[in-house]
Amino acid sequence: MTVNYSNQPAPIGVFDSGFGGLSILREIRKVLPQYDYLFLGDNARAPYGNRSFQLVYEFTLQAVKYLFGQGCHLVILACNTASAKALRSIQQRDLEMLDPNRRVLGVIRPTVEEIGLITKSRNVGIFGTPGTIQSHSYDIEIAKMHPDINVHSHACPMWVPLVENRESDGPGADYFVKKDIEALMSKCRDIDSIILGCTHYPLLLNKIRQYTPAGVNIIEQGPIVAKSLKDYLNRHPEIEQRCSQGGACHYCTTEEASRFSPVASIFVNHYVDAEHVTL
Repeated sequence: MTVNYSNQPAPIGVFDSGFGGLSILREIRKVLPQYDYLFLGDNARAPYGNRSFQLVYEFTLQAVKYLFGQGCHLVILACNTASAKALRSIQQRDLEMLDPNRRVLGVIRPTVEEIGLITKSRNVGIFGTPGTIQSHSYDIEIAKMHPDINVHSHACPMWVPLVENRESDGPGADYFVKKDIEALMSKCRDIDSIILGCTHYPLLLNKIRQYTPAGVNIIEQGPIVAKSLKDYLNRHPEIEQRCSQGGACHYCTTEEASRFSPVASIFVNHYVDAEHVTL
């Protein structure tokens, strides 16, 4: 994909390996409704959670190049796995060659910045896909910013399939959510805050709250990332001026659009008319 080097204002690109990033996009649009957005879901190759670092990096770079090719000056990796396995390499190695004036941001750092203000016991739980948990990205970032916080991680391999198969309110969700919460809390009874380290997980929020002990904070990423993006645009007018403002949102997927649209609509609470694209 050729990079579009035009300096004309263009939509903010939002990428996810599948559907979960739509929960981030939904919250961003609540806080920053004036901008245009271009969402790209690599649904044909999802999930990324169990794939290698190298493959996630290659897929994510292809997606970033596609969004740059559509004119986007700013791309949000609204995917924890892509943020964990690909963001640093793209920022440090690829942007200089592609276009040093463009930016790619992730969802892990804003979440970690916020958690330091929330936890009192300094014991934090992380729920994530196997890929995100195995990357130790949250552990590393929290250790850098908040060395006094103890991190307790737990992978939830069944939560994404539950959401994407529209079983969020079914008995299977009760079984797996209860089981995984008990497994995490058994690691440390002093956990007072749990990060939902996958953008699918907010769709299981009712079940998560039902089985989480009283007094434990459940941290959703969407509002945090939206607030962080607003602050970023305020601090970087040179990027903000390149983000077009028409209040429009276009959806693209590498899957058949007819399969993507019905599930995507669940995440954003309105009908999604998607376009099939090839990376």
